Amino acid sequence: MNFDLTPYACNPAQTRGRRFAEVPAPTRTDFQRDRDRIVHSTAFRRLVYKTQVFLNHEGDLFRTRLTHSLEVAQLGRSIARTLRLNEDLVETIALAHDLGHTPFGHAGQDALHECMAEFGGFEHNLQSLRVVDHLEERYPAFDGLNLCFETREGILKHCSHKNAASLEAGEQQYADGRGGVGQRFLNRTEPSLEAQLCNLADEIAYNAHDIDDGVRSGLITLEQLRDVPLFEDFRQQALASHVRLAQPAQSRRLLYESIRLMLSAQVYDVIAATQFAIDTARPSCVDEVRASPVLVTFGEGMRQNSLELKAFLMRKLYRHPQVVQTMALAKQVVRELFAAYSAAPQEMQSGFAARSAAVTAAHQDEAAAMRVVADYIAGMTDRFATREHERLTGQRLLP
Repeated sequence: MNFDLTPYACNPAQTRGRRFAEVPAPTRTDFQRDRDRIVHSTAFRRLVYKTQVFLNHEGDLFRTRLTHSLEVAQLGRSIARTLRLNEDLVETIALAHDLGHTPFGHAGQDALHECMAEFGGFEHNLQSLRVVDHLEERYPAFDGLNLCFETREGILKHCSHKNAASLEAGEQQYADGRGGVGQRFLNRTEPSLEAQLCNLADEIAYNAHDIDDGVRSGLITLEQLRDVPLFEDFRQQALASHVRLAQPAQSRRLLYESIRLMLSAQVYDVIAATQFAIDTARPSCVDEVRASPVLVTFGEGMRQNSLELKAFLMRKLYRHPQVVQTMALAKQVVRELFAAYSAAPQEMQSGFAARSAAVTAAHQDEAAAMRVVADYIAGMTDRFATREHERLTGQRLLP
């Protein structure tokens, strides 16, 4: 717990509260309580078997959505501590930000979005909020986890105007009457600094670990990375400090040291650039942060270098023929699962099958029935989706 928060950090004693009132915990702040609820959730445990870039069967040491979330939390807490922001809230948002991700990473999301095109589409970030608001079933008094406004605000990283308006229409009003988490997308304001920090920590984490996983997989090489200024500068620093890393047998250590130096430089850059932005904007409270432009940021040079790294990873890793081929099969799995469950909702697990039947009987609402199917598929792990696809189609597309 932070005891030395800045006036513009999120203070748990001043939270906007929960949608359903609860008695405060005697030994934990509200943000710590949110974190604990997320860690104990079913959706969080599933992340260990959900794809980051490489499918679960492709190797035991590649990142998953769970390990990615832990790395985002670690980076976020480190930066928050120096900036005197609320570490607990940063960690909470980081651990929850991918709860709505589909199996098979972005390929699964893209396929499910295509399937739901006539029924409102699918977006994993909005689904993360749906998980914590509705889909977790752990408490007798409410659906979801009943998280604080500040946590929910941070989970909802981006949202279309249409979806924001829909959210607000169904949002239970908070006691202060200021609207819900969709409001900022309608009035074009920003979230808390803690939420902004998680957004940037997410980017820093996946750029670094995708380099590591890409080299480990053999799809990209250290030689190719020499064309990326952000990485090459720190590779040269590592070699200058540790001459023996030039030996072929030390290539793994060279990679790790280069990434470590790169991560450190990015963290220090964010701290310096953000503190400068805060000093310029001079917010005195969280609401003034929300009314300001984005304040958690890279410096201009680091931002450009980060964009060049992302472009390299897109060309050489995410669009590598081997990755594209595997993701095409993953998309087929998702599309065919959607078609099978849409035609025969009773093939879903009993709770989802019952929800689908109830929606159909009560409303004759096809969009609502298809949303149940999307919820079911989005919650699957890679291997459960693969097994279900084989059960329903007789095909084994993925190992």
